[in-house]
Amino acid sequence: MINLSDLRRFKKEGRKFSCLTCYDASMAKAMETAQIDSILIGDSLGMTIQGHDSTLPVTVRDMVYHTTCVRRANQHALIMADLPFMAYANTKDALKNAKKVMQAGAQMIKIEGGAWLAETVMSLTRNGIPVCMHLGLTPQSVNVFGGYKVQAKTRQAADALLAECRVLVDAGAAVLLLECVPAQVGKEVADAFPDVPVIGIGAGADTDGQVLVVQDMLGLTQGHVAKFVYNFMSKQAGPYAILDAITTYHHAVIKKTFPALEQTFQIELK
Repeated sequence: MINLSDLRRFKKEGRKFSCLTCYDASMAKAMETAQIDSILIGDSLGMTIQGHDSTLPVTVRDMVYHTTCVRRANQHALIMADLPFMAYANTKDALKNAKKVMQAGAQMIKIEGGAWLAETVMSLTRNGIPVCMHLGLTPQSVNVFGGYKVQAKTRQAADALLAECRVLVDAGAAVLLLECVPAQVGKEVADAFPDVPVIGIGAGADTDGQVLVVQDMLGLTQGHVAKFVYNFMSKQAGPYAILDAITTYHHAVIKKTFPALEQTFQIELK
């Protein structure tokens, strides 16, 4: 079973690692067969599974249920699980809810935010709960951002993001996840923390790992599809097309062919 030490080792060796969202046992088993390195039980299930238009309605109970389903079927990948909206509004709630998700089978919890969560990160870490810190575009704050938009597009904003990452790493954050930021910012953050694996989704090719929503990379998403998504089902056929698509994604990440230039935000910071 892959663990946090393995992700750190991958980074030191320059070996990229793959991550996909997953919410059910059958898909978790396929990801085990494909040797996906890490699984995120994301609160994105609010949209992909429950049909909501955001992640906000997802509950801790939902996260516990789906984490249990995934863990039963996959004994290979490192399992991360989101704490949903308002589940970590204070340190007491964060500890209580993280305990539930960890007992369901997660090896790490993910929370969204910035430097103001340093105390929460410190408390979770001191209690033996590894934390992945999600920065950049954070879907739980979509109403603050005014929609799903690229973040840290200026030099000042990029420096501010880097400073927040530093505060959170100093507080104990074990992994950073960057969403929807210029490729240059993804590289700067990954380079700044040699002992902290950095996962990207729309954060360029230079982060240590890549994550996609599984429905997106299988071409199941209707309507607008984010720039950073590639449909790995588009060249598959036959009875094992889904498994082949997941395996192709895994190898594309490791071989550094995904993301390609067209799946990244090439924005000059000014």
